[in-house]
Amino acid sequence: MATRKNPLFDTATTLGKILVFLGVSAVCGVLVAGLLVPAAAVSGSAASGSIEFFDTLPAELKVDPPNQTTRILAADGSEIANVYTENRTKVALDQISPFVKEAVIAVEDSRFYEHGGVDTTGILRALVSTARGNRQGASTITQQYVNNVLNANLAAEGNEDQIKLNGVNKGVGDKLREMKLAIALEKEFSKEQILEGYLNIVFFNRDAYGIEAASRFFFSTSAKDLTLPQAALLAGLVNSPSAFDPINNPESSKQRRDLVLGLMLDQGKITQADYDAAVATPVETKVTPARQGCAYASTAPYFCDYVLHLLENNPAYGADLKERQRLIYGGGLTITTTLDPTAQAAAQEQVNASAGANPDKWGAAMVSVQPNSGKIISMAQNTTFLPAEGSFDSQVNFNVDKLDKDGNDLNGLGGAQPGSTMKPFTFAEWLNEGKSMNTVVNSAQRVYPLSFPWRHTCGKVTGGYSTAQKNQGLGTADDLQNAEPQWYRPLSVLEGLYNSINTVTFASAAQLDFCGIQKIVDATGLHGGLPAEGDPNPKINMSLLGNLLGSTQTSPLTMASAFATFANDGKFCEAIAITSVTDATGKQLPAQSTSCRDAIKPEVARGVNYALQEVLNRGSGSLIQPRISTRTSFPIGAKTGTSNNNGSTWVVGHTTGLATAAWFGDALGAQDRPGQNITVNGKFYQGIDGYMIAGPMFSNFMSRIAPAYGTEPFPAPPSNLLNGSTRSTTPATTAPQASQAPAPAPTTQPTQQPAPQPTGNGNGNTDDNGKP
Repeated sequence: MATRKNPLFDTATTLGKILVFLGVSAVCGVLVAGLLVPAAAVSGSAASGSIEFFDTLPAELKVDPPNQTTRILAADGSEIANVYTENRTKVALDQISPFVKEAVIAVEDSRFYEHGGVDTTGILRALVSTARGNRQGASTITQQYVNNVLNANLAAEGNEDQIKLNGVNKGVGDKLREMKLAIALEKEFSKEQILEGYLNIVFFNRDAYGIEAASRFFFSTSAKDLTLPQAALLAGLVNSPSAFDPINNPESSKQRRDLVLGLMLDQGKITQADYDAAVATPVETKVTPARQGCAYASTAPYFCDYVLHLLENNPAYGADLKERQRLIYGGGLTITTTLDPTAQAAAQEQVNASAGANPDKWGAAMVSVQPNSGKIISMAQNTTFLPAEGSFDSQVNFNVDKLDKDGNDLNGLGGAQPGSTMKPFTFAEWLNEGKSMNTVVNSAQRVYPLSFPWRHTCGKVTGGYSTAQKNQGLGTADDLQNAEPQWYRPLSVLEGLYNSINTVTFASAAQLDFCGIQKIVDATGLHGGLPAEGDPNPKINMSLLGNLLGSTQTSPLTMASAFATFANDGKFCEAIAITSVTDATGKQLPAQSTSCRDAIKPEVARGVNYALQEVLNRGSGSLIQPRISTRTSFPIGAKTGTSNNNGSTWVVGHTTGLATAAWFGDALGAQDRPGQNITVNGKFYQGIDGYMIAGPMFSNFMSRIAPAYGTEPFPAPPSNLLNGSTRSTTPATTAPQASQAPAPAPTTQPTQQPAPQPTGNGNGNTDDNGKP
């Protein structure tokens, strides 16, 4: 018959461990002061070797702020989104309900205000309990705080694999170290500071770190407003967040809550009446899911994503991407942006309505900037950031370049062919060379052979337009074309721009120095949106004839900023999205600031503004002129644009206070998909042009938002650029054809549905882009 073992010997292994623990402690001299005297006594004791061991807070315990939630704000202070590695919002102790403080102390460390970091009474009680076969922890709140700080520091350094958890991978040496640090911590910080730090760092489950995040997640309230039963429930979670989860395990959660309430009653922290009322309260949660990241932004997810990319690409935020992301996602930053929520809502409404249900996944994008500051006011597109049934989802930003100037990813589409929205820049050089916009050129000329004597003082023009040469196998394109035959006749340069006539752009370029056109394009910030030959933001090479009519993909943000130069009397301002960044302590970190430069002469900008107003008054955009009311318009200029296959359509324009680029087209196939013989929003289009869908987007948005940013009259251009009518001497190679038809008068108020196609202007399937 087996001999019954003495219970004392059943615990021999445990007691052995305890003896080893105490023996090692004694050998190391660690517990002499900390375990036997409270912090106040330690402070006043003679400086023995054992006590001196605890005198200084070791460098290994860096009590840095734990990972905190970063907030991205709009210009008015409203929250766009928050991002984090750990969902935590730090709050001061006086912003935490007294019930929370009392409940946590009652259940986790009832002698918190009596010990010096390590509780000898608690240790002895735990030893007795363990000897009886009931494991009980003895870690004080201070020790738990130390443990959390050590683990948080490891996580912040990217060393998650070194994290130590109680009862999992902690040895005697780890506990000794924890005790030493706890005693040292108590000599450095007050009890209130330690309790505040603990409540802000401890894990409560469900992606909730710290009492504020837990309060908001489980009860949709702040930590300062927690009721007694709510506070007791959260205090009970700390011991085992999963086992006592009120959502998955409501019964266990209630039992644990009531245990906490009982301890509070026993310790005199609440009255019997408080206890009775609290335990009678059912466990009811009101969950607010912690949706973090730009995908769950309250507005402007793509702008939010753009802001994060700007910061991740900024070396001021860390030596490498990993270091920058640790700061951005864990540093508790407050990022204030330029976004105007009212303008953003209006922009989003317009792009969403552009294609309706959109089964064919046509893209729409619109971005606005302030001309005198470069601030991005709105940035919208007609896609969802996350996949959803029946939606057109994409995480690619249609409004921005693929890469930034240093070659870092911006998650952008890289733009689209701008078509005839490039024509104002050739027009600007015409004025820059002192020529009158009313000079008549030969719009009948359609043949430009390879030998044509273009003038380029800093390069060489390449390409030509000649059917004859193409047929001879010389590789050049067809003859230059307009959309309709009546425009092949002498026309003024002004008429050519506001009616968007390709042959006028070429006839005027034939009298200009292409080096000057290039300088205008470069000065206004125009560049390609896709990397080329190792250049992340390549120049738009105006030596290539096709670029006179917009053959190089360019982003909407680039186009809006370039047109803003005209609105800003010739000064170009870099686009900016971030006005302020502060860390969790309030320290200012590098942000963006307005950076402007002289780009073109003020008189040139004024001449372009005059012509662009005529586009809307009587030209290719006459049906989409923005209005405040049925009869009231305001000073505004714009240019329509369409690619050769109608796969990319635009309207870009500005008032004195706001510049906007609206784009509609193929976002899936780099504009390879033709916008011809298609149905969009229930309407059939033989070919979509700039004014048809992008036009109403632009018009409706500017009607609502532009007045708030200023719609003062543009300064008039000087008389030498406006007056006089002269004929150019460029020889025509093709006889003029049909006579000019009158431009259509504005007949419709902008509506969300595409405007009817006007007749008699030069804006058609092949108008807004030449064939390179």
